[in-house]
Amino acid sequence: MRVRQHVNPLSQHFLQPIPLTDWRLIYDRIERPLHLDIGCGKGHFLLQMAQQEPHWNFLGLEIRQPLVHYANSLRMNHNLTNVYFLMAQANVHLASILASFPENVLRRVTIQFPDPWFKRKQKKRRLVQPDLVAVIADYLQPGGEVFLQSDVWEVAMEMYHHFVQHPQFVSCGESLAANPFGIPTERERSVLQRGLPVYRFLLQRRRDG
Repeated sequence: MRVRQHVNPLSQHFLQPIPLTDWRLIYDRIERPLHLDIGCGKGHFLLQMAQQEPHWNFLGLEIRQPLVHYANSLRMNHNLTNVYFLMAQANVHLASILASFPENVLRRVTIQFPDPWFKRKQKKRRLVQPDLVAVIADYLQPGGEVFLQSDVWEVAMEMYHHFVQHPQFVSCGESLAANPFGIPTERERSVLQRGLPVYRFLLQRRRDG
């Protein structure tokens, strides 16, 4: 499967509303805690997480439609009823997506190896922006976790600072030495096999917010 590595998230095509389904038709138990993975790629990380934690629900957002089709085909092949993949531009669609779920279910968010968009004029295309952090803060339950990782130091630190600058998030410490879930993404596995560093941060939504 050949898929474009880079798509412009600010293209008019990605700014249109997206149809949302009745999640009760997707998930076996809609009231279970929800893990949201933004930029899920082919979905291998979430598919393994869904099998490792069957009492959680998992939702993967990905901007490239062919990868969403691929991930959902794997989901159906494994007969999993606690994971789903949706084509979305997170900075445009995330609020409406989370509003369509029952209240108080979002407990964990992961953002892993987003497109770095190195050129200065393209930085506005980066995934983690203050408005995205604000939406996550609105829906993530007190004590809920946000896990960030990238192999690009500048991107990792920018994501981290966007979150800690929001009053509802606190850092759980310095950069993590290992992935706390024990399930590497495809990009993570590739980077580690080449002996390159990965920068990881864990944050928590304030319990008193």
